[in-house]
Amino acid sequence: MTANPSVTDATLIDGKAIANEVVEEIGQQVRELVAAGQPIPGLAVVLVGEDPASQVYVRNKLLKCQQAGIVSREYRLPVETMESDLLGLLVDLNDDPDVHGILVQLPLPKHIDEQKVLQAIAPEKDVDGFHPENLGRLLVGAPDALVPCTPLGCLIMLRRTLGDALAGKHVVVVGRSNIVGKPAALLALQQHCTVTMVHSRSENIEALCRQADVLIVAVGRPELVRADWVKPGAVVLDVGINRVERDGKAKLVGDVAFDEVAPIASAITPVPGGVGPMTIACLLRNTLQAYQRQQR
Repeated sequence: MTANPSVTDATLIDGKAIANEVVEEIGQQVRELVAAGQPIPGLAVVLVGEDPASQVYVRNKLLKCQQAGIVSREYRLPVETMESDLLGLLVDLNDDPDVHGILVQLPLPKHIDEQKVLQAIAPEKDVDGFHPENLGRLLVGAPDALVPCTPLGCLIMLRRTLGDALAGKHVVVVGRSNIVGKPAALLALQQHCTVTMVHSRSENIEALCRQADVLIVAVGRPELVRADWVKPGAVVLDVGINRVERDGKAKLVGDVAFDEVAPIASAITPVPGGVGPMTIACLLRNTLQAYQRQQR
């Protein structure tokens, strides 16, 4: 964490710095595997179509794999790829002993059923943590669950911010998606927190958010959370990343009105540079975890 008094009295939770620490830890473990003559962990990344944001995400993931010493394979498929062809590729990757993790970059073209594709990935290679089997393992607290990367990144940042003081905290999660909201709530419960989930049908949303010792916001609505939603001294994790126009220029903002909330919070993630880098770091962490289980 780094403090920047010129911007805020809160501590800025530096996601880039923490992510680099996580990637370095993974890289050290991979170097030890190589030194011991063990196979190197391998990740297959599948991209269908030419969505610009997806191409950026995939490029960043592959660069981090290289940094950590993980072997990465990229499969770029044209947008008109048939669902059956994509499923056939996943069968081959499931059977490939040199591939320990499989990631299919979302979103997929509309003619492809995302759920069918995600369920076609072998659970032990599902490094995104989206397979129903892994989500079920997370629900029951199984230690071998592969956990969705973004909420796992949030948990790591909270541990490094609050340490043992995380237990007993009231965590309010804004958003109930399967990708962030629900897994984040389950992870907080595992840390012995009291958890409230807030969503579009919740009543008195602002009042519920003001109860939070820890506020996790993941709804994809630019600057939804204002200063009067936040209890003084709360820790705020902003998962949102939204492109908006300001003064004729494109700008990235979160789901939290940073300039309003930062003076109130005790610690807060910026956008960009907060939760985003942790998502990729946790993808590598899951790849190493999947590799270790497959070597047993």
